[in-house]
Amino acid sequence: MLNKYARAFFTRVLTPFAAFLIRRGVTPDAVTLVGTAGVIAGALVFYPRGEFFWGTIVITLFVFSDLVDGNMARQLGRSSRWGAFLDSTLDRVADGAIFGGFALWYAGQGDDNALCAVSIFCLASGQVVSYTKARGESIGLPVAVNGLVERAERLVVSLVAAGLAGLHKFGVPGIQYLLPVALWIVAVGSLVTLIQRVVTVRRESAEAEAEAAKAEAADAEPGAGESRPVAPEESATPAARPEAEGHEAAK
Repeated sequence: MLNKYARAFFTRVLTPFAAFLIRRGVTPDAVTLVGTAGVIAGALVFYPRGEFFWGTIVITLFVFSDLVDGNMARQLGRSSRWGAFLDSTLDRVADGAIFGGFALWYAGQGDDNALCAVSIFCLASGQVVSYTKARGESIGLPVAVNGLVERAERLVVSLVAAGLAGLHKFGVPGIQYLLPVALWIVAVGSLVTLIQRVVTVRRESAEAEAEAAKAEAADAEPGAGESRPVAPEESATPAARPEAEGHEAAK
């Protein structure tokens, strides 16, 4: 949902920065790798220690690399299957690090097994939501549904909540509860999205199989694709028929 509006806005904002990197000889793949490394460091260094504010600041600085590398590739005219594959793969790694950092906090100093489990569910469901669409498209289905909570929503909700929750260490009372609420929202939204995509793939698969069965039945009909024998009198030209009829009358 957010992808439709936010991506276009940030693409325009980050275009000058992408052009600057191109002039300095930086490649899109390098931006992808550095951005992913920064997100992993921010998530796994700060989050397990409960430093949600600073961890979110670090992650936010690097998470926009996901938009910068694509922008650079388009400006260079180098959009490729490899670049798309690398970007998508490292996105999954970065997402896993973020929710893994939350899980480590709740499994350790956070001391909340339920929220640890919710964090792990967010991690796993996010991977599966992406997989269902990719797998459906790989078998020739359009998977014409985005779902309630895509990657952009998962990141925005969880990172904003984590950053604000981190203000508790600066003396803001009660704000630490935002992160647990956000994790539950992401977990439920991811489950709904997963169900939406599975139902869509099931429906599109049934429709595709029905169309294929109809085509096979049409091909299997007797005489299908064969020309009907033409009777001798039907093969006569229209001009010849009156003449033939005249000869018959004369007899």
